[in-house]
Amino acid sequence: MSTTAQPSLTPTARPGVATLPSTDSLPAAARAAALRGKPLVVMTTLNGCPYCDVVRGHYLAPMTRAGDIHAIQLDMTDRRTPLLGFDGRPTTAHAQIKAWQAPMAPTVLFLGPTGEELAERLVGIAVQDLYGDYLNARLQEATVNLGKTRR
Repeated sequence: MSTTAQPSLTPTARPGVATLPSTDSLPAAARAAALRGKPLVVMTTLNGCPYCDVVRGHYLAPMTRAGDIHAIQLDMTDRRTPLLGFDGRPTTAHAQIKAWQAPMAPTVLFLGPTGEELAERLVGIAVQDLYGDYLNARLQEATVNLGKTRR
């Protein structure tokens, strides 16, 4: 597990489906996002989840490619891959998602450099036509709150 300032980001790919990177260090990923003046956007995902594919493919992946957000994904079923938690202890994506009490996929969290939630999380995708508005509002709130934590 890396504890360097730069997170190890590895895309988790399925043919024909947009991907987001994952990380082996939440603190490093959050610091990298904060250095860019952005919250860390974390999407919890399940392999084969069509709602996850919509959120990732229509919103998070394009925004990440454009440099508008700093986003990663964590697989809810991953009990093996080491992950450094915000408390500095080793964990897994499954255990971290359980600790966050985020049992539904997709859940999108907006985190600051020490793991604090900077905006209300987005759970599921009830109305796709409004999802972009909800996401943008949360991102704006998280960015404002990130600025407050840096003062």
